[in-house]
Amino acid sequence: MSEASTRRKPNEQRVLLDTELDHLPPELRWREWMGRVEAVIFAASEPVTRSVLARVVGKNCNIELIIDDIRAELAGRPYELVAVAGGWQHRTKKVFGDAIHAAFGTAAGEGAKVLSQSEALVLMCIAYFQPITRSELSSFFGKEVSRDLIGVLRAQELIASGPRRPQPGSPCTYVTTKTFLSQFGLDTLRQLPGFEALEDAGLLSKEKLLAGDIVPDLSSNHQNADLDIED
Repeated sequence: MSEASTRRKPNEQRVLLDTELDHLPPELRWREWMGRVEAVIFAASEPVTRSVLARVVGKNCNIELIIDDIRAELAGRPYELVAVAGGWQHRTKKVFGDAIHAAFGTAAGEGAKVLSQSEALVLMCIAYFQPITRSELSSFFGKEVSRDLIGVLRAQELIASGPRRPQPGSPCTYVTTKTFLSQFGLDTLRQLPGFEALEDAGLLSKEKLLAGDIVPDLSSNHQNADLDIED
């Protein structure tokens, strides 16, 4: 046995899996693929991408049709298969949200992350205008966006550093992350509602945003008007 083989941990070894299942009739092959795909998604702690699912099914398997059939079978269940952050994930249906909160309170799962009003609005601005610098964010709101506030969003992995601006000082920009997409139930940023929809819902005034009179305080001692982001 080689030294490399001796050092290799058991869980690092590639599992040989018959993905084509040519020995099975088409219907049973499809059912096996469905079971494998759902099992992998169920076992994962984050959205599972197409490339991961492709490891357990045949090369000619249509993963979208597999997902559709799984969703059809889950129609009467309290959970569903949703497309988020570029992959798929099992999530409890929203209609059962009250029951879950009654059972677990804010301690359900990993707990609800709380954003202040200021943090939520800055996060929204980053989502719509990324990549964007802290200086540009401050210009939007007419008040300085503190490093502490940015730090809160980074600590929750809702934002990350983007490309640096090609200008003096090479300021850092900020972009949203896959965690952001997952937390808000989005598959891609294209699913963000348009400004018109937000204004119609009374959630945003673009004029106030640009005028800088929508956020009460963006300093390090920003107010804590809570906004829950559920896991």
